[in-house]
This record gives sequence, C-alpha cells and structure tokens, in this order.
Amino acid sequence: MSQLIEIFGSNVFNDAVMRERLPKATYKALKKTIDDGLPLNLEIAEVVASCMKDWAIEKGATHFSHWFQPMTGITAEKHDSFINPTSDGKVILEFSGKELIKGEADGSSFPSGGLRVTFEARGYTAWDCTSPAFMKGNTLYIPTAFCSYNGDTLDKKTPLLRSMECVSKNALRVLRLFGNNTATKVIATVGPEQEYFLIDKKMYDQRKDLIFTGRTLFGAMAPKGQEMDDHYFGSIKPRISAFMKDLDEELWKLGISAKTEHNEVAPAQHELAPIFTTANIATDHNQLTMELMKKTALKHGMVCLLHEKPFAGVNGSGKHNNWSLSTNDGQNLLEPGKTPHENAQFLIFLCAVVKAVDEYADLLRLAGANPGNDHRLGANEAPPAIISIFLGDELTRILEQIACGGDCSSSISSKLKVGVTTLPTLRQDSTDRNRTSPFAFTGNKFEFRMVGSSASVASPNFFLNTIVSEVLEQFSDRLEKAEDFNTEVNAIIKDVYEKNGRVIFNGNGYSDEWVLEAEKRGLPNLKSYVDAITSLQVEKNMVVMEKHKVFNRNEMKSRYEISLEKYIKSINIEALTMLEMAKRQILPAAVRFASEVANSINQINSCGVAADISANTELLKEAAGLTSQLKKEISELETKLCKAQEPNQNSYEQAVYYKDVVFIQMNSLRAAADKLESIVDSRIWPFPTYADILFNV
Repeated sequence: MSQLIEIFGSNVFNDAVMRERLPKATYKALKKTIDDGLPLNLEIAEVVASCMKDWAIEKGATHFSHWFQPMTGITAEKHDSFINPTSDGKVILEFSGKELIKGEADGSSFPSGGLRVTFEARGYTAWDCTSPAFMKGNTLYIPTAFCSYNGDTLDKKTPLLRSMECVSKNALRVLRLFGNNTATKVIATVGPEQEYFLIDKKMYDQRKDLIFTGRTLFGAMAPKGQEMDDHYFGSIKPRISAFMKDLDEELWKLGISAKTEHNEVAPAQHELAPIFTTANIATDHNQLTMELMKKTALKHGMVCLLHEKPFAGVNGSGKHNNWSLSTNDGQNLLEPGKTPHENAQFLIFLCAVVKAVDEYADLLRLAGANPGNDHRLGANEAPPAIISIFLGDELTRILEQIACGGDCSSSISSKLKVGVTTLPTLRQDSTDRNRTSPFAFTGNKFEFRMVGSSASVASPNFFLNTIVSEVLEQFSDRLEKAEDFNTEVNAIIKDVYEKNGRVIFNGNGYSDEWVLEAEKRGLPNLKSYVDAITSLQVEKNMVVMEKHKVFNRNEMKSRYEISLEKYIKSINIEALTMLEMAKRQILPAAVRFASEVANSINQINSCGVAADISANTELLKEAAGLTSQLKKEISELETKLCKAQEPNQNSYEQAVYYKDVVFIQMNSLRAAADKLESIVDSRIWPFPTYADILFNV
C-alpha cells in the first residue's frame, strides 16, 4: 500500500509538486488562473516553465511536447529538446514561458472540414493549465488546445473547455437563486468506464482485417461464445492479471485513478473504470488509458482491441460516460438526498437534464456515434439508437406528483434480507439499474452508455454541458422574473414533465415494443452514424452551440464534413481489406480445398472399389457452390466500390451510398466466406478463427 501511495502521481506536475517548487506568489497566481479562469500572465508562465523544466530533467526528460487532441479522435504530439546552442559550441537546457504557453503545429495536415487548406499550414497549440503536465519516457507532455491561424478550433479539447465555462456560469446563476453564495465555480465531472478486448499478438498478426480496421471482417461463430455467462466477472487469468497489474502501475504514475477492473461479458473482453474527475482531465486521462492499454498489452504478447465490435456474434465494447455537476465547495448538484421530493434545487437540475436531453436528443445521439458503433447499438448488448432517460420509479413518481399538483413523498429505502443469518442486512437502493437505457440516472450522476469504446469522451461531454447550460439559462430567466420563487420552481418542474416527460422511459430498451412506443412519443430514431451526422446541420443545434460560444457555424459545418469523411474512409478501408483477404487468401484456400476433395474422389474411383463416395461428392458440390458464390460476391463488391468512388458526388450522398449499398454488399461477401470457413479443412483456412482468437489468451 505504501508503494502505491508513493508512485501515485509521481510522473505528474500536479498541485502538490507546484506548491512545493513554485514561489508562493507564483503558485497563488497560477491557482487563480486554474480555479477562477483568470488570464495567465507571461511572467508567471516564465517561472512555471523554469520549475517545470527542472522537475522534468530530474526525472530524465530531454524533450518537451505540446500534447493535443485533433479531430482524428486520438492524440498528437511533436517533440522538441530542451537544448539550445551556446557560442562556445556547447548547449544549455532552456524552456521558456513562451514555449510553455504556445506551440505551432501543421494545421493543414489534420482533419479540418474545410477550415484550413493545404497551403494554409499554420496551427497553434495553447497550454491548458487546468490539466497537469506529465512525464512519459524522456518527454515532458503539456496538455494543450489546438486551433488554426484564424482561431477556429481544430480539436476536441477547446470546445470541451468552452462548454465547461458556459455550464459553470449558468449553473451558478441557478445556485445563487437558491441562496448558495459560497460556490464560485461549477465543475462538470466525468468517470469513463473503458471496455476492451485482449487477444494474442500472434493471432492478430495473421489477420489483415484486425490490423487495418480493428475488427474482424470475416469469421464464423465459435462453438462457444458468451452464452454460458461464465466469463463475466469470472476469475481473471494469470496473463490478463499480469497485464492489469502493469497497466495499473503505469496509470497510477500518471495520476489516473484506475479503480475497478474485471472480465466483461464476451470472451477475451475486460473493463477498467476510474474515479471521477474534472471533465477535461478525465478526457486527457482516458486518452492516456487507451494508449497505455495498447502499449502494455504488447509487452505481454497481446494486442488491445478498442473497436466497438471486433467480433460478430459476441458483445462489443462501449465506454460508459458517467457525468455529473459539482460545486468547487464539494456539493454534487445531482445528489437527491434522503428526501428528494423536498430538494427543490436537485429537482431543478434534474429537470434541466431531462429537458436538454429531450430537446437535443439528436446531438447526444451524434455524440455516441461513430462507424464502429453502428455494429453495436440496438443489439441486445447496448442501448438502442433511441435516446431516452431512465430515472427510476421514485423520481419519476415525484415529478408526476408535482406536475399533477398532488402531495409528494419519497419512498423510504427498505432492507434486503437474504435468508442467511451470518450475512449482513443490505440496504436496498431506491431504484434498480437499467442497463438497457442509453442515459440512466444512477444515484447522483447520469450514465451515458451509448459512447463507443474507441471514442474520445470530449464530444459527449461538450454537447451535454452545452445543452444543459442552455436549459439552466432558461430556468434562471424564469426564476429571476418570478413573483413567487417556489411557485415558479413547481411550474418549471410541471412544464418539463408535461412537455419533455416523453423522454423518460424506465422499461426494457432492448424490446421491439419500445421502438414502436418511442415512435408514438415522437422520439427520434437515428439508426446509423450517417443519419446522426445530419444533426450538425439542424438549425436549433447550430443556434445553441453558437449562442454559448462552443462552436461557431463554420466549426459546426467542419465537424459535419469531417464526420462524413470519416465514415466514407472507414467503410472504404474495410471494403478494400475484405477484397484483399477474399481474393488473395479465402478464394485460393477454397479452391485448394475443393481440389483436394476432388482428388480424393478420383483416387477412390481409381482403386476400382465400389465404395460409397456420396459424402465426398456432396462436400465437393457444397465447396464448389460456395466458392462460386464467393467469387460472385467479390465481383459485386468491386463493382459497387468503384461506383462509390466516382467523382461529382457530395459527401453526404457518398456516405449514404457506402451505408446503403457498399456496406450491405460487404455483409453478403462475409456470409459466403463464413459458410466456407465452416467446411474448409482447418489446415487450409488462411487465418485464425474466432475459436482460435477468443479462447487463446
């Protein structure tokens, strides 16, 4: 335990290090910037840079890097050494305040959606002093935002920071109306649970689909999948346990509070969950977590797969985005307390979330969308594509009672007796969990379960912060003008329940009945990533993002183009990979197998023995028929892929064609190949099967 405490945060230039190393006045000034959002003085930055450099060099640093999060969804970095030449041919180690707060990167070579063109290359990185610098290898990493020469945001960090400021401002307005004058800041807090697969690297290296796309494009189901429910929370294998131990230590050194780890539902699938922290730090930490998962897996002869659906037929991976709002003096604004029906402040914040989620459901659907998640959402393993909120019976009843003008009450939590005298009596929570809900209230936070495992959590949180901020502003406007404050609070709750209560659903989100019911309620059902992308062009969405200065219209348009381009390129790469594997691996294997069966028939016939060879003949017919079908599907995919790549299409039309034509043909090709896999000799089949991969870790 003492070792854990000693290593935790040891590679982070955190508050404790700053307090120890910075002059008192510098520390206070920097804390003012971090806590109160005051502008950063360059003189202060000079002192911080010097102390930060000394600390990093003591830990073996030779370089520094402005670490940022472009629209690729992953991180980017450029390394510069601390050395500067002197006139006598030697070098000194320097790091200035200017180098700390501002860097330059090529702004044209990252996705920009038209904000930049190739000959306009300059982009800037700006120090995010609210997220601590850290050491990795021989490099000091400085978390930064990334913008173009014209100031347009080219990253995911900047809109997140903007959204955090706006939700803080409008949440404070509400708190002041409830008499809270002590809080000076409201903080969006996040705890992203990360699901992932671990497979043997030798298996991975033989699968071009995994290498190029992150998922298996071919593969028949193994005789056993997850149907026995024996992997979930099961005993962790020694090899996986060793990986988890090393991963924990690397994360703890970076101040990432990895808390919970366990086997997930599918074979070879696992999960890691951290403790909550501030939204932008949680985003940084999750990016580091994904990076370290991959690096640590390689050290153990494994590969970490973060794709949302690496294997068909077993559960895919998500990232549960647990979100809440807290004051800087320690109050969780989504904590109902023992008597939530009497907690008007909590009910107002709860209603703000309900109204925001209902009115901007399409933006939240986009926040949980990417090409990989199309394979996962809506199956009996993940929330449907329909956005709804689970509140539980107690909170739903309270809102209903207020809306109807009746007396309100909260249920008293009961105790569970499990029938064994030596076991403790358990307190029963007021609501059960609902794992079928995409947006569920889970005690003192909302769990947005739709986010994909490979995605950055920046997008769901900057959309969520912004839309909740908009509703809090509307509530503040009403309450500030009200003649009677309490009456207006009740009126707001009543209005929200009557107008937005349609989004509350406490039942089974996996059921077909819910799809029909949601349609009756008028809830949007954006079934694919391409469908969800259109929400970026909806006027009300552009208005709210522009109003709160999270995105301007050009930035919204750029995200629209980037998202379409991402989908088109993803499906195109998958289709090309399928063709290569089918033509150069599967088809030759099928022909070879058919030839061997044909040779066996000829050999038996040549013996002159009256033997029953009907099984051989039937197998040959089946193999030849499937091989012919495979070749036909290959040709069809090639034809449709060529058409998809024709010029003179706008990006939306092209994306729709890839979704409705190319992707469907990819499934047809897969079906033929997977049938062949089930009959071709395992010695001949050209790459590892699901049975090989999922049960060999």
